[in-house]
Amino acid sequence: MHPFEDLVVPAGSVGIHWFGQSSYGLKNDAGAIALVDPYFPQDRPPSRFVHLRSPLWEESLRTDLVLLTHDHSDHTWPESLRRIWAASPAVSFVGPVESEQRVRREGMGTVGFTVVQAGGQVQFGGLQIHAVWAKPPGGLPQDKIEPPDVTHLGYVVDTGAVRVYISGDPVHTFGDHESLLGPVRALRPHIGLLTCQPGEGEFPSFAGSAKVAVQLGLKTAVPAHYSCFVSRNYDPQEWAAHLPPKGPKPLIMAYNQSVVYTP
Repeated sequence: MHPFEDLVVPAGSVGIHWFGQSSYGLKNDAGAIALVDPYFPQDRPPSRFVHLRSPLWEESLRTDLVLLTHDHSDHTWPESLRRIWAASPAVSFVGPVESEQRVRREGMGTVGFTVVQAGGQVQFGGLQIHAVWAKPPGGLPQDKIEPPDVTHLGYVVDTGAVRVYISGDPVHTFGDHESLLGPVRALRPHIGLLTCQPGEGEFPSFAGSAKVAVQLGLKTAVPAHYSCFVSRNYDPQEWAAHLPPKGPKPLIMAYNQSVVYTP
């Protein structure tokens, strides 16, 4: 049994486990476990991966729900999804249409999958899941951002006591657009799991990620999208240095470890 399954989550809190990259586990105080963008390849050449051992053997962790943000391989990874389904046959999936189509193409024809779009809501096991845009479907012509190749969602997961924002892979100018910020802010998340990547241009920079955290009024901000690929790694302390002293508090999680978060 995985330690996250045994994690005691008091009322008013949420358990969070970070598996590296943008893969997280969430556990509410009723014991429901959701995995976010589970990406656990077992073939891990050292030229590509920071960690040579997979952070999770899927059969070790009971999984009730899988949340998928978009159909890119490090977010919708069929190898892991098939193993999760085999280990937890009653698992439910939530995600955009392209992820659902990939799941079906990969032979998981009978798995329960709820397709969502931004503005949609799903109730599951005491969790209320709100879908929001990470990348607007029409792109942002004013920022010279083309329409994305697939639907890109984020989520605000409301456990009843804690609201967790999952950014997915947002546009790099996310913090400049009230049309993107407003729907997330209206859901009043306490903590944000924020994708950023310095120097690439596709995702928010350190400063851009800090701007998102401030604009959303987060109490706590967590850096995501690192400690997986050799070519996409960064120092989370450099990210944290961009948060204002009186703004959201940084939470730098240890790789493949859990925390109990209470707002």
